[in-house]
Amino acid sequence: MALPLVAADLTRSPTTIAGVAIALRLPWLLFALVAGALVDRWDRRRVMWMTDVFRAGLVAMLALAVLTDHHTIWMIYAIGFALGVAETMFDNASQTILPSIVDEHQLQIANGRLMAAETTANSFVGPPLGGFLVAAAVSVPFWLDAASYLGAAALVAGISGSFRARSLIGPESDPSKSPTTIRSEISEGIMWLRGNKVLRTLALLLGLMNLWFMAGFSVLVLFAEDILGLDEVGFGLLATAMAAGSVIGGLVAGRLAKRFGSGPLLLIGSFGTALGQLAVAPLSNAWVVALVLAGTGFAGVVWNVVTVSLRQSVIPDQLLGRVNSVYRFLGWGGMPIGALIGGLLASSNGLRAPFWVGGVALLIASSVTAPRLFSADRLIAEQGSGRSPEATVAPATEHD
Repeated sequence: MALPLVAADLTRSPTTIAGVAIALRLPWLLFALVAGALVDRWDRRRVMWMTDVFRAGLVAMLALAVLTDHHTIWMIYAIGFALGVAETMFDNASQTILPSIVDEHQLQIANGRLMAAETTANSFVGPPLGGFLVAAAVSVPFWLDAASYLGAAALVAGISGSFRARSLIGPESDPSKSPTTIRSEISEGIMWLRGNKVLRTLALLLGLMNLWFMAGFSVLVLFAEDILGLDEVGFGLLATAMAAGSVIGGLVAGRLAKRFGSGPLLLIGSFGTALGQLAVAPLSNAWVVALVLAGTGFAGVVWNVVTVSLRQSVIPDQLLGRVNSVYRFLGWGGMPIGALIGGLLASSNGLRAPFWVGGVALLIASSVTAPRLFSADRLIAEQGSGRSPEATVAPATEHD
């Protein structure tokens, strides 16, 4: 939360402010595939705690620069980009490690609880705290963030056991197996996702959802200040409303999925995001915008719980990092593009334009994919789970 606020003190250009979101998300377009291959090669627990130590150092450097008034918008871009690279490693490892910790039938409940806890800390507590701390002393939230990364690293490092990918075709050290390259391993992940029509559809739709959501979110700080009349603290509280909906979604999504199936919840996630963008566009009342953002947060986390659990239960463990990285490459790679589009739309047509355009685009995409989303459970059952030894790599044949 502090990054866009500090950037807004340096410039009032919507395009330049959107550059912060571009820097944070661009690594998902550039490094996600490599990160997935590395996560499948290395111990996932070690990847997580070492990445958090690295992030602690980066944020501490920024805190020192802000404290001594040596920070620039280019420094914020550079550190944001490096944090984004680290995020591709950590997020891939954290999602692929979960099936080694809980049983498959518990994945939706476990993912829901994890996302609720993450949202509480990362969005529900973080934004208002960031707003208050920036108002008090600009460098303080960055010092606190660096300390939180070190604490997280210590917690993960304390988990016992080895968390390397389990091979379905023999021991990892089998000398008869030819060594592979990063490129060939990435290709294997691409081919597997290409052959699974449900996950492929979800990945492509997620890409559109994130692209157009980021178009509005990248200029939300200016929308909040210039249209809603909020200060730094008010902006933090506005983001907290979205987090409140996300926490509720995380706590109930697993139970709702068990009762109603994945299909209806996927429709809630996609249409909820689209309607949320359209609803924000004409509003000028902060309280109503907060209510809409709460609904958007609920829809988004419901989508996340269902789709993450599907991937963890269907993708073979030794491919999970790679397929997950291809999925997120498609799903997250458009976020920097969306941030750039949002900045350009806001500069040329006003701060409401990204929400209008994004909402219409998402409504069309959700309507086109609705039949496949609603039938997700049946289609997954028909295609089979990739966790059987016979389905280590799904065929690349198109089924459309």
